[in-house]
Amino acid sequence: MAIGPVEYAVIAFPGNRFNGDVVPALSELVENDTVHIIDLVFIHKDQDGTLTIGELEELDAELGAVFAELEGEIDDLLNEEDLEGISTLLPPNSSAAVIVWENLWAERFAAAVRGSGGQLVDSGRIPYEVVLGALEYAGIEA
Repeated sequence: MAIGPVEYAVIAFPGNRFNGDVVPALSELVENDTVHIIDLVFIHKDQDGTLTIGELEELDAELGAVFAELEGEIDDLLNEEDLEGISTLLPPNSSAAVIVWENLWAERFAAAVRGSGGQLVDSGRIPYEVVLGALEYAGIEA
C-alpha cells in the first residue's frame, strides 16, 4: 500500500478568533488530491484554562457548518493524551485546530524511498519569517 508522508499541524487562534477562512483553502487541497485529511480535532481553552476537545461532529452548529463542506476521512488517530499535551501550547482564551494529513503529492516519492531501502532520519519546516528574511536579504521580492 502506497502511503505518502503524514504530517500534523496545530493552528492556534488566540482570543478564539476563528472565522473559518482556512476551510476553503484546505478544501482545495483535498479536492485537488494534494492532501488527504486523516484526523481533524478542535481544542478550546477558556479564560480559566478549562479544556474542551472535540471531533468535527461534536462542534457547535456554527463552527461545524464551516467545516461540514470539508471532504476527507476523519479518524481517531490522535488520542486524548496527545490532545491534552498539545493543549499546553495554548494560552487561556484560545482555540486550535489540530490537523493530521497525508501528503498525496509525495506518495510516489515516499514509496520510491522506502522501496530503495531509504529511511527518513530527520524532517522539519523552516518558519515563514525565516524564509521571508532570507529572500529579503538576497534581494528577492516575495
